[in-house]
Amino acid sequence: RLLAHMSQDPVLLDAFRRGEDIHTRTAAEVMGVPPMLVTKEARNNAKAVNFGIVYGISSFGLAANLGISRKEADTYIKAYFERYAGVKRFIDETIAKTRETGIARTLFGRERPIPDMSSRNPAARGFAERTAVNSPIQGTAADLIKVAMVRIDRALMGSRAKLLLQVHDELVLEVPPEELDSVKVLVRSEMENVCSLDIPLLVEVGTGANWRDAK
Repeated sequence: RLLAHMSQDPVLLDAFRRGEDIHTRTAAEVMGVPPMLVTKEARNNAKAVNFGIVYGISSFGLAANLGISRKEADTYIKAYFERYAGVKRFIDETIAKTRETGIARTLFGRERPIPDMSSRNPAARGFAERTAVNSPIQGTAADLIKVAMVRIDRALMGSRAKLLLQVHDELVLEVPPEELDSVKVLVRSEMENVCSLDIPLLVEVGTGANWRDAK
């Protein structure tokens, strides 16, 4: 979702605004078939590409992940960038800007120095470029969850409910039964409205006697 917002890619934006399954949509776009004809395997492949793009995956890395030839992986990545031209433009512009400044920034302005953007060592330079693309996205995701945590903690003052911990993009709370309905509404609202983006942020809420059962 953050990649869609930052890249302004029209296909990604449209998919999230329509509430579509992004991995199915990607498989359909890249393969040129209707979403209803996308197989489970094709969706899983598209999922690997969607997340891999954010980490600067290479055809070699994608081939290893999917158990396909490097030529097939290269073809898939090229097809992806042809359909999601906005993502390709975002990646190229982000790398160029970070090479110029030596710093990657989140949407909130948090900075991460990346000194190896112009390194003579190809491996170091490649890692720096992947970090330059990934940091604004992962860093902004980290910013969003922390802002949500602060706001939820503040909103729970006077309540018996407690914010226990953060696990990646999840928040785990301990809530007395009588407050469960109101806290579910509160948490969903604070997380989904933590920041105004060009696509909606959606939150799933699970409850249970323990964290395992709440999944």
